[in-house]
Parts: sequence; C-alpha cells; structure tokens
Amino acid sequence: MPYILPVDRVQYNDEIKSLVEKFLENDSNPGDINYVFSSILKKLFLAHPGYSEANKLMGILSCVSFEFYRMLAAPLENEKKDINGDI
Repeated sequence: MPYILPVDRVQYNDEIKSLVEKFLENDSNPGDINYVFSSILKKLFLAHPGYSEANKLMGILSCVSFEFYRMLAAPLENEKKDINGDI
C-alpha cells in the first residue's frame, strides 16, 4: 500500500517531482516512462536476483496498477458515466 508516513515520503519527493517535471517538459511518450520504471525494477531485481524478488516486484506492479485505477481512473469513469449515461 502506498500510504506510507509523510516523514518517510520526504526522502523520495524531490526525485519524484524532478522525474514528473522531465516527463511533462519533454512531452514524454509511454516508452520513456516505461524505460524509467523498468530501469528501477531491473536495478532492484539485480540487487537480489531470484524468484522471490521477481515475485515481490511483480506484486508491487500489480498493486500500483490497481491503486492507480481505484484512486484516479475509476472516479473519472464514474464521472463520465454520470454525464453520458451507463452502458
């Protein structure tokens, strides 16, 4: 779950802000963003290679996807459904 304590977030916030600004300034395509995330995952995996680490990282990716949908995409879908009607 991404809801870590605010005090624990501080160590990451500057780098996250910098990456997001670069993505937006450069009008980054999905490949650019995929490259950054894949590079991070590769480095984490190679620090502790093995099935357990791969399984852990794949689980994180799944949770990130679900959380993104739950918190950002689903509310937008609900808003559009209310505006345009249900299927």
